[in-house]
Amino acid sequence: MIRSITRPKPEDTLNELLEGFTRIFIVGCGTCVTLTRTGGEPEVMDMKQRLENTGKLVTGHVVVPVACDNLTKEILDEHGAQMNQAAALLIMTCAFGVQTIARQTKKMVIPALDTIFIGKETAGGLFDEICTQCGTCIIGETGGICPVTNCHKGLVNGPCGGTNNGKCEIDSDKDCVWTLIYNRLNELDRVDSMRKFQKPRNHLGEPKPGKFRIPAS
Repeated sequence: MIRSITRPKPEDTLNELLEGFTRIFIVGCGTCVTLTRTGGEPEVMDMKQRLENTGKLVTGHVVVPVACDNLTKEILDEHGAQMNQAAALLIMTCAFGVQTIARQTKKMVIPALDTIFIGKETAGGLFDEICTQCGTCIIGETGGICPVTNCHKGLVNGPCGGTNNGKCEIDSDKDCVWTLIYNRLNELDRVDSMRKFQKPRNHLGEPKPGKFRIPAS
Protein backbone atom coordinates (compact mmCIF):
# COMPACT_ATOMS: atom_id res chain seq x y z
CA MET A 1 0.00 0.00 0.00
CA ILE A 2 1.19 3.52 -0.82
CA ARG A 3 2.01 5.70 2.18
CA SER A 4 2.91 9.29 2.95
CA ILE A 5 6.33 9.00 4.60
CA THR A 6 6.94 11.50 7.38
CA ARG A 7 9.53 12.36 9.98
CA PRO A 8 9.31 14.59 13.08
CA LYS A 9 10.23 18.21 12.66
CA PRO A 10 13.42 19.22 14.48
CA GLU A 11 12.66 20.10 18.08
CA ASP A 12 13.83 23.70 17.77
CA THR A 13 11.66 24.21 14.68
CA LEU A 14 8.60 22.81 16.44
CA ASN A 15 9.27 24.97 19.49
CA GLU A 16 9.35 28.05 17.27
CA LEU A 17 6.07 27.09 15.64
CA LEU A 18 4.44 26.58 19.04
CA GLU A 19 5.81 29.77 20.57
CA GLY A 20 3.01 31.84 22.08
CA PHE A 21 0.52 28.97 22.09
CA THR A 22 -0.06 27.69 25.62
CA ARG A 23 -3.16 25.54 25.07
CA ILE A 24 -2.71 22.72 22.54
CA PHE A 25 -4.91 19.95 21.16
CA ILE A 26 -3.04 17.07 19.49
CA VAL A 27 -4.27 15.15 16.44
CA GLY A 28 -2.66 11.91 15.23
CA CYS A 29 -3.64 9.50 12.46
CA GLY A 30 -4.31 5.78 12.37
CA THR A 31 -2.89 5.09 8.91
CA CYS A 32 0.43 6.23 7.40
CA VAL A 33 1.97 7.89 10.46
CA THR A 34 0.96 4.98 12.67
CA LEU A 35 2.81 2.64 10.32
CA THR A 36 5.92 4.86 10.28
CA ARG A 37 5.65 5.44 14.05
CA THR A 38 5.56 9.21 13.74
CA GLY A 39 1.96 10.03 14.67
CA GLY A 40 0.12 7.04 16.09
CA GLU A 41 -1.18 6.63 19.64
CA PRO A 42 2.25 6.09 21.30
CA GLU A 43 3.75 9.13 19.55
CA VAL A 44 0.74 11.30 20.41
CA MET A 45 1.01 10.35 24.08
CA ASP A 46 4.77 11.00 24.04
CA MET A 47 4.13 14.43 22.49
CA LYS A 48 1.51 15.18 25.15
CA GLN A 49 4.06 14.44 27.87
CA ARG A 50 6.74 16.53 26.16
CA LEU A 51 4.43 19.52 25.81
CA GLU A 52 3.27 19.31 29.40
CA ASN A 53 6.89 19.13 30.54
CA THR A 54 7.48 22.51 28.86
CA GLY A 55 4.48 24.10 30.56
CA LYS A 56 1.94 23.71 27.77
CA LEU A 57 -1.64 22.76 28.61
CA VAL A 58 -2.86 19.90 26.42
CA THR A 59 -6.63 20.30 26.25
CA GLY A 60 -7.07 16.89 24.62
CA HIS A 61 -5.90 14.52 21.93
CA VAL A 62 -7.26 12.13 19.34
CA VAL A 63 -5.94 9.67 16.77
CA VAL A 64 -8.34 9.89 13.84
CA PRO A 65 -8.74 6.83 11.59
CA VAL A 66 -7.75 8.65 8.37
CA ALA A 67 -6.59 12.25 8.72
CA CYS A 68 -6.71 13.01 5.00
CA ASP A 69 -10.48 12.39 5.10
CA ASN A 70 -12.78 14.95 6.68
CA LEU A 71 -13.19 14.76 10.44
CA THR A 72 -16.30 12.74 11.18
CA LYS A 73 -19.28 14.09 13.08
CA GLU A 74 -18.52 11.58 15.85
CA ILE A 75 -14.99 12.95 16.32
CA LEU A 76 -16.17 16.54 16.29
CA ASP A 77 -18.98 15.74 18.75
CA GLU A 78 -16.60 13.96 21.13
CA HIS A 79 -13.60 16.27 20.91
CA GLY A 80 -14.97 19.55 19.56
CA ALA A 81 -15.15 21.23 22.96
CA GLN A 82 -11.53 20.31 23.74
CA MET A 83 -10.46 21.61 20.33
CA ASN A 84 -12.28 24.87 20.95
CA GLN A 85 -10.46 25.27 24.28
CA ALA A 86 -7.09 25.08 22.50
CA ALA A 87 -5.28 28.01 20.95
CA ALA A 88 -3.77 25.74 18.29
CA LEU A 89 -4.04 22.20 16.96
CA LEU A 90 -0.77 20.25 16.76
CA ILE A 91 -1.22 17.88 13.82
CA MET A 92 0.90 14.71 13.76
CA THR A 93 -0.10 13.63 10.24
CA CYS A 94 1.13 14.04 6.69
CA ALA A 95 0.79 17.47 5.06
CA PHE A 96 -2.42 16.36 3.35
CA GLY A 97 -3.96 15.60 6.73
CA VAL A 98 -2.84 18.98 8.10
CA GLN A 99 -4.50 20.81 5.21
CA THR A 100 -7.67 18.73 5.46
CA ILE A 101 -8.07 19.48 9.16
CA ALA A 102 -7.23 23.15 8.62
CA ARG A 103 -10.13 23.48 6.18
CA GLN A 104 -12.55 22.18 8.82
CA THR A 105 -11.52 24.31 11.78
CA LYS A 106 -11.02 27.92 12.69
CA LYS A 107 -7.95 27.15 14.74
CA MET A 108 -4.28 27.66 13.94
CA VAL A 109 -2.86 24.31 12.83
CA ILE A 110 0.77 23.43 13.54
CA PRO A 111 2.37 20.50 11.65
CA ALA A 112 4.53 18.33 13.90
CA LEU A 113 5.94 16.33 10.99
CA ASP A 114 7.62 16.86 7.64
CA THR A 115 6.25 14.84 4.70
CA ILE A 116 9.29 13.68 2.75
CA PHE A 117 7.90 11.42 0.00
CA ILE A 118 5.24 9.01 -1.15
CA GLY A 119 6.55 5.50 -0.62
CA LYS A 120 6.00 1.85 0.12
CA GLU A 121 7.24 -0.49 2.83
CA THR A 122 9.72 -2.79 1.10
CA ALA A 123 10.97 -4.54 4.24
CA GLY A 124 10.18 -4.44 7.92
CA GLY A 125 10.52 -0.79 8.95
CA LEU A 126 12.07 0.21 5.59
CA PHE A 127 10.19 2.62 3.32
CA ASP A 128 11.33 3.43 -0.21
CA GLU A 129 10.15 6.26 -2.41
CA ILE A 130 8.43 4.80 -5.47
CA CYS A 131 7.27 7.81 -7.48
CA THR A 132 8.08 11.52 -7.59
CA GLN A 133 4.85 12.20 -9.51
CA CYS A 134 6.82 14.22 -12.05
CA GLY A 135 4.18 14.02 -14.77
CA THR A 136 6.62 12.83 -17.46
CA CYS A 137 6.61 9.06 -16.95
CA ILE A 138 9.12 7.02 -19.02
CA ILE A 139 8.78 3.62 -17.35
CA GLY A 140 7.29 2.23 -20.56
CA GLU A 141 10.83 2.31 -21.98
CA THR A 142 12.60 1.14 -18.82
CA GLY A 143 10.77 -2.08 -18.03
CA GLY A 144 8.52 -0.56 -15.39
CA ILE A 145 11.46 0.66 -13.25
CA CYS A 146 11.60 4.42 -12.64
CA PRO A 147 15.09 5.94 -12.97
CA VAL A 148 13.88 9.41 -12.01
CA THR A 149 12.92 8.22 -8.54
CA ASN A 150 15.51 5.47 -8.04
CA CYS A 151 18.63 7.15 -9.44
CA HIS A 152 20.32 9.58 -7.06
CA LYS A 153 21.06 11.77 -10.07
CA GLY A 154 17.65 11.33 -11.67
CA LEU A 155 19.26 10.23 -14.93
CA VAL A 156 16.91 9.33 -17.76
CA ASN A 157 19.86 8.08 -19.88
CA GLY A 158 22.20 5.82 -17.98
CA PRO A 159 24.12 4.39 -16.35
CA CYS A 160 26.56 7.10 -15.36
CA GLY A 161 30.30 6.53 -15.34
CA GLY A 162 30.37 5.97 -11.60
CA THR A 163 28.43 2.72 -11.43
CA ASN A 164 30.61 -0.02 -9.94
CA ASN A 165 29.75 -3.71 -10.11
CA GLY A 166 26.08 -2.85 -10.31
CA LYS A 167 26.16 -0.50 -7.33
CA CYS A 168 25.55 3.25 -7.13
CA GLU A 169 28.62 5.45 -6.66
CA ILE A 170 26.74 7.67 -4.22
CA ASP A 171 25.42 4.82 -2.07
CA SER A 172 27.47 1.62 -2.35
CA ASP A 173 24.70 -0.34 -0.62
CA LYS A 174 22.21 0.64 -3.30
CA ASP A 175 21.79 -1.18 -6.60
CA CYS A 176 22.37 1.03 -9.64
CA VAL A 177 18.89 1.47 -11.07
CA TRP A 178 20.24 1.40 -14.62
CA THR A 179 21.77 -2.00 -13.94
CA LEU A 180 18.36 -3.14 -12.71
CA ILE A 181 16.77 -1.68 -15.83
CA TYR A 182 19.27 -3.44 -18.07
CA ASN A 183 18.72 -6.77 -16.32
CA ARG A 184 14.97 -6.38 -16.53
CA LEU A 185 15.02 -5.48 -20.22
CA ASN A 186 17.47 -8.29 -20.92
CA GLU A 187 15.03 -10.77 -19.38
CA LEU A 188 12.31 -9.39 -21.61
CA ASP A 189 14.55 -9.36 -24.72
CA ARG A 190 14.04 -5.60 -24.96
CA VAL A 191 17.56 -4.27 -24.34
CA ASP A 192 17.46 -2.32 -27.59
CA SER A 193 14.97 0.07 -26.00
CA MET A 194 17.87 1.41 -23.92
CA ARG A 195 19.41 2.73 -27.13
CA LYS A 196 16.63 5.29 -27.41
CA PHE A 197 17.86 8.71 -26.27
CA GLN A 198 15.51 10.28 -23.77
CA LYS A 199 15.20 14.03 -24.22
CA PRO A 200 16.15 16.23 -21.25
CA ARG A 201 13.36 16.17 -18.71
CA ASN A 202 10.91 19.02 -18.51
CA HIS A 203 10.92 19.71 -14.78
CA LEU A 204 7.85 21.87 -15.29
CA GLY A 205 5.94 19.14 -17.08
CA GLU A 206 2.83 19.81 -15.05
CA PRO A 207 1.87 23.31 -13.83
CA LYS A 208 1.59 23.81 -10.09
CA PRO A 209 -0.64 23.51 -8.21
CA GLY A 210 -1.78 20.38 -9.99
CA LYS A 211 -5.36 19.97 -11.13
CA PHE A 212 -7.04 17.19 -13.07
CA ARG A 213 -10.58 17.20 -14.37
CA ILE A 214 -12.28 14.20 -15.97
CA PRO A 215 -13.49 15.26 -19.43
CA ALA A 216 -17.26 15.37 -19.83
CA SER A 217 -18.55 12.39 -21.79
